[in-house]
Amino acid sequence: MSVSADIEPRSGDPLASREHAAAGLRAFFALADHWHLDAEQARILLGRPSARTFYNWKSGKVGKPSYDTMSRVGYLLGIHRALRTLFSSPENIYGWVARANDDFGGRSPLERMLGGDVTDLAAVRTYLDAMRGGWV
Repeated sequence: MSVSADIEPRSGDPLASREHAAAGLRAFFALADHWHLDAEQARILLGRPSARTFYNWKSGKVGKPSYDTMSRVGYLLGIHRALRTLFSSPENIYGWVARANDDFGGRSPLERMLGGDVTDLAAVRTYLDAMRGGWV
């Protein structure tokens, strides 16, 4: 799965925004499958949309998700892109998020992200960016 973390829709073009959002959400759901997330975990990462909205998005019925939701998708796809840069094996690319990590207080990066705030996603993304830069 190769996707861009740049999911900001073009301004002034509602169709492009809807198509862009749909593509980002499709990529997120593929990633959620690789990470073996259950529906509740996926909903938390997306900012806790209603169950109906979540399942509509999962089935491809995407209206216009909020800026917060799309920011979250951007962070998550950026995390995936960073993992693909750092690791070559699928076991590490997709398994890293579930492994305990001393830098996250012995918790897994996924546990940190499941804190539910967008800053939790940003923290994991920043950590991976630091790893890529050799700072960790």
